Parts: sequence; C-alpha cells; structure tokens
Amino acid sequence: MSNLVTTRKNGSMANTNSNGPTFPTWPSWIDEMFNRDLPSVFTSNFNTGITLPKVNIRESNNAYFVDMAVPGLKKSDFHIDLDNQVLSISTEMEESNERQEANFTRREFGYSSFKRSFSLPETVKEDDIKAEYTNGVLSIHMPKKEEAIPKPARSIKIS
Repeated sequence: MSNLVTTRKNGSMANTNSNGPTFPTWPSWIDEMFNRDLPSVFTSNFNTGITLPKVNIRESNNAYFVDMAVPGLKKSDFHIDLDNQVLSISTEMEESNERQEANFTRREFGYSSFKRSFSLPETVKEDDIKAEYTNGVLSIHMPKKEEAIPKPARSIKIS
C-alpha cells in the first residue's frame, strides 16, 4: 500500500493510493477555496479602470521628459506636486450615476485614483518645469540646469 502525491491539472496536490479514491490535501483544498473566481454579482460594481498609467521617461541634451498615458481625463483632474526633488502626479475621481427603474431609483458610484512619484536628479531646473495635457497624454518637460547641459566638443590648437 503506497501513497503517492500527484499534481492535478490546476496545480494542487492530491494524495493517491492504489486502494481507493483520490482526496485533495488540506493546503490544496484551502488554496482552491480562496483562488476561485468570485461570482460577477460581487465584482460588477468595482472599478476596473485606472490602475497605474503607462509612463515613458526620456532625456535629451537639454531636458528630461515624462509622458504619461491617461486618456479620458481633464486637466483639472491632475495634481502635480514637487517636494524635495520628488515629482508626484496623482488624480482622484469620483463618479456617480442615478437612474430611475420601475419603482426605485438606482444609484451607482465609482472611485478611481492613482499616484506616481519620480525622484528627480539635482540637474533639473525646478522653477522651469512645465506640464501639458493633450490627446490623453500628460507631458511634463523638465529643463536641465546650464551646468548639466553637455558642451559641444572643441578643438585645441597646439602652440
């Protein structure tokens, strides 16, 4: 009478023996209980919209740029702060909807938010940072200080 531990197709372990039925191990049974999908009635009113927007960070000779894809928002939805060389971009939106159905008023609401923070190098001219929101992309332009801008190569004559 040998007991074997096998892996089932869902990745959980089961004890098997040559004499009888297969029973899941206690840890795999607990895992299965908590990893099952919730019925849609429990998840249908939760916001599945904004999580963390995609960001592109690039550098030119004269500046740094942060481009963030955040379609569907307004300029007034954003909060951009600079504190101790940390640039923070955040938004909080609350939506509510009311509609009349049969004998009652149905109210639906949603809430979404995000916050992204970036440590800036000391070479940024903090007073000259500008932000622009166009076609769903938030662009932040951060010029470099003069001493950080690379100087062109020059030739030195031998005397």
